[in-house]
Amino acid sequence: MNDQDLMRWKYQRYMQDYFGCIAAVDENVGRVLDYLDENGFAENTILVYTSDQGFYLGEHGWFDKRFIYDESFKTPLLIRWPEKVAAGTRCNEMVQNLDFAQTILGAAHVETPKDMQGESFIPLLTGDTAQWTRDAVYYHYYEYPGFHMVKRHYGVVTKEYKLAHFYYDVDEWELYDRLKDLCELNSVYNDPEYADIVAEMKMKLTELRKKYKDSDDLDQYFIEKYRSKGLIR
Repeated sequence: MNDQDLMRWKYQRYMQDYFGCIAAVDENVGRVLDYLDENGFAENTILVYTSDQGFYLGEHGWFDKRFIYDESFKTPLLIRWPEKVAAGTRCNEMVQNLDFAQTILGAAHVETPKDMQGESFIPLLTGDTAQWTRDAVYYHYYEYPGFHMVKRHYGVVTKEYKLAHFYYDVDEWELYDRLKDLCELNSVYNDPEYADIVAEMKMKLTELRKKYKDSDDLDQYFIEKYRSKGLIR
């Protein structure tokens, strides 16, 4: 095959394997649900369906994940909790996988360790949204250089905007208007009309980096890690 044919073949192989995996997951989730029903457990079992990060299936010309852009930034989260969560309820608040532990511990009436960084989102499940105050989430990918070769970047995301900083061997900032640019294709970081938003988002970013005790020390950790493996000099 020539390069174009090989590329098409690889893409089709990748997509077919991926969707075959999804079909298998769907089938076996059904088996779990059937088991709960058949054995009388459905009414007193909290069922949580979630996953790892989302995947690129050609969006932005990419595959895999790791970038802060929406396709890999979002993950599915479905919860069935009889007599607590109304069927069909939807919520668009910003929760993170680091919230899962506190939520499950709270549902089990187990005290949450104070050094855990997440928050229980039980108020969102039960309709008490006034108790949920988070307005932004933090993201950081720092495993570069490495196998996946995704540039190091960190960022802050709200319902309206997404600010990302690519760093280490580059210095690039991107800002996306999540309400106007749903596919996040056009950065407005250098648009004068968004200057105030950039300043506001940078303040949020600084606050969250302090909150989660993130620092540039992680950079040195990964430099030494990959240098020891001979991946960088």
